[in-house]
Amino acid sequence: MAQTAVLERNETLAPTSPGSASPKRAAINPWIIALTVTLATFMELLDTSIANVSLPYIAGGLGRSFDEVTWILTTYLVANAVILPMSAFFSRMFGRKRYYMACVALFTATSFFCGIAPSLNILLISRILQGIGGGGLAPVEQAILVDTFSPAKRASAFALYTVAIVTAPAIGPVLGGWITDNYNWRWVFLINIPIGLLSLYLTNRFVHDPPAFEAERKSLRAAGKLKIDSFGILLVGVASATLELVLDRGQIDDWFGSPIISWMLVVSIAAWVGAVFWELHHPDPIIDLRLLANRNFSIASAFYFVFGVGLFATTTMIPQVLQSLYGYRAIDAGLVLGPGAFVITLLAPVAAQLIQRGILHPKVLLLFSLCVVFASMMSYSHFTLQTDYNHYAWARALQGLGYAFFFVPISVISYSQLRPDQNNRASSLTNLARNWGGSFGIALVTTMSERRQDLHQSRTGDTLSANSGSLQQSIRDTANYLAAHGYSQADSVRAATLHYYNQLEQQTRLLGFMDCFHAIGWLTIAMIPAVLLIRTFRVGGKVPAGH
Repeated sequence: MAQTAVLERNETLAPTSPGSASPKRAAINPWIIALTVTLATFMELLDTSIANVSLPYIAGGLGRSFDEVTWILTTYLVANAVILPMSAFFSRMFGRKRYYMACVALFTATSFFCGIAPSLNILLISRILQGIGGGGLAPVEQAILVDTFSPAKRASAFALYTVAIVTAPAIGPVLGGWITDNYNWRWVFLINIPIGLLSLYLTNRFVHDPPAFEAERKSLRAAGKLKIDSFGILLVGVASATLELVLDRGQIDDWFGSPIISWMLVVSIAAWVGAVFWELHHPDPIIDLRLLANRNFSIASAFYFVFGVGLFATTTMIPQVLQSLYGYRAIDAGLVLGPGAFVITLLAPVAAQLIQRGILHPKVLLLFSLCVVFASMMSYSHFTLQTDYNHYAWARALQGLGYAFFFVPISVISYSQLRPDQNNRASSLTNLARNWGGSFGIALVTTMSERRQDLHQSRTGDTLSANSGSLQQSIRDTANYLAAHGYSQADSVRAATLHYYNQLEQQTRLLGFMDCFHAIGWLTIAMIPAVLLIRTFRVGGKVPAGH
């Protein structure tokens, strides 16, 4: 049986797999490679959310205000956004394995410095470097998976990748809260160290650059074409950093009411316009935007963006709803996300098998997924203040059912018409789309929930007059009840009025959140026509020949 596995490995992956350079490498099980590269990526994605619930403890431990320590999240996301689109270029420049191991090493080392940081300034510097190291992991992992598995078996690899990118942000707040409550906030960062060291060891032993990838690098280097695109790096870095700052700090600083936010947006737009023009005319661009000329890839990138919006927006919003309106603890609110992650872990491999066995085409699964995600958002949008844990958990499980059949088919579609030599650069763009979708989604629900609450409160105030007979009667009844239980007449009236005002505020806040679920649902279902534009392809068929 072992000989059969080795023969199958040689026959199916010889042209592009990292294990085809020698008999010893060919014997490596591709799933060992897949699990190896997923390890560090999981930890990196976990760090996007694990520190969220620990911020008050970090602020107290370092003697800084809560607003100051929120930069711990912002600096990491900004550094991630800057390096992510450049990962394909650096992979070709330094070698994919070498670059991946450098990212893991930097991520691990800076996690240590985050954990022992004696001041906020050192912690922020460490988080920036940690974000730079972590930003290159996800796109390089995806490129490794594409080259390690043959087209006929990629769906299974994408199922594993789906579990990592969905589960890690979801369990981050729960794990972070548990660690902070039972140990110390510093262990939120220090837990990365053993995982990072294990990842380095396994990567060094099992992961190798594909011969075709190495041959391309050597030919480009020999021709003098593999040069650092310094101006492109500058433009993309400035554009990404300023846009991420606008999205992450916009609502906090009142968007265009802040001159800094306004100027950052102007700089970001100008830098992106310049970056697009420069990259399209550069012979070896930092981001290969020409790939978007491929219809399937460009449509898939749009779906990655929508996926990021829906997943990260709801992962951020649901705990906020449960904590602010239902009085849940951070850990309990985070546990509501668990059923969704469990369903995805359970069913993503099923989606992969349905595609690989030719039972259902990726387009069919994608249509089913969009409808299920839409249904879950509509389910959320009809919840009330009396809705219990089970209803939220079931709605999250329904959302997980949709996303379980979303990411695998869209990943297959994205690489369906690309040549092997384009896989590395494609992974940077797809992960960039997912990352920006997440940033836009979080900014959308953060802003929209507050604006819609103000609107609903204004409308309710117009229809519910302070002189309303039923309202005044309710206030009198509550005041009389409080007076009978020891309150003074003045205090009882004041407390009763405040009670009904708080009810009004809670109801309108809930309506604001429900509007966000509505918006995400309609954005998702609006993508159905794009599915019909996807070019037909045979799953597992040969991709176009390389140069």
